[in-house]
Amino acid sequence: MLAVAQVGGIDSSESRPEVVARLIALLEEAASQGAELVVFPELTLTTFFPRTWFEEGDFEEYFEKSMPNDDVAPLFERAKDLGVGFYLGYAELTSDEKRYNTSILVNKHGDIVGKYRKMHLPGHADNREGLPNQHLEKKYFREGDLGFGVFDFHGVQVGMCLCNDRRWPEVYRSLALQGAELVVLGYNTPDFVPGWQEEPHAKMFTHLLSLQAGAYQNSVFVAAAGKSGFEDGHHMIGGSAVAAPSGEILAKAAGEGDEVVVVKADIDMGKPYKESVFDFAAHRRPDAYGIIAERKGRGAPLPVPFNVND
Repeated sequence: MLAVAQVGGIDSSESRPEVVARLIALLEEAASQGAELVVFPELTLTTFFPRTWFEEGDFEEYFEKSMPNDDVAPLFERAKDLGVGFYLGYAELTSDEKRYNTSILVNKHGDIVGKYRKMHLPGHADNREGLPNQHLEKKYFREGDLGFGVFDFHGVQVGMCLCNDRRWPEVYRSLALQGAELVVLGYNTPDFVPGWQEEPHAKMFTHLLSLQAGAYQNSVFVAAAGKSGFEDGHHMIGGSAVAAPSGEILAKAAGEGDEVVVVKADIDMGKPYKESVFDFAAHRRPDAYGIIAERKGRGAPLPVPFNVND
């Protein structure tokens, strides 16, 4: 059984212990429904601070210097007691003062068995005053340096990513080529994003579309947990969900507060797709995909020499 734990808005006034208490309550609810793995959102422990411009040195409180630390240890301990694993997103500050948007995978014994640092940082690094909110991940975080890893979770091969990564097809394919059976991710998607002119209903559509396309085209389950509702006066779209290898949404959060969605994820559901339309070994053409790795931005068409009768 698999659970996504949607978290209602976390205001800046909430302390780490208060937030962790909410996460433990969600964990316990998921466990009571038979969940073995619980997926929490991106930057779960704090408000989504990249929406705000801070001067250097004024944003240290949002970062974790170790994991688990004293504030988060109760979550690890309760999960271990319940025999439930979890995925958790947080802001990481390394010993050499590097900052990353990070997530970890914790097994049923309380051991960290996987780690990921966000690769596709959206937004901008400069201060754009006058906007309802900003999108400053490029200011506060470095681009991830751990690649796209797949980790064993009690016999299930699990890949991880974060938020904007879910919109990039290369992410799912990189994980599927390593045998991923399940992709877990956390996200924060506000109604308003600078430079991104979509209505809230369209944001929900493209969010779910990204999960469904990634799941179907790679024959994997995708479990996505987000923040939802109002957070420090800014509205988040929610929509935490699980997509099956068929591309169907198996379950989706109904509200905008703290909510657990539990589904039965039969990993074998992906096999028929892996052995037919998405049999990579039989049908993929890596020799024809060079432009994907060689070219970063859009450019001119490549020449295609041909003879109409040959």
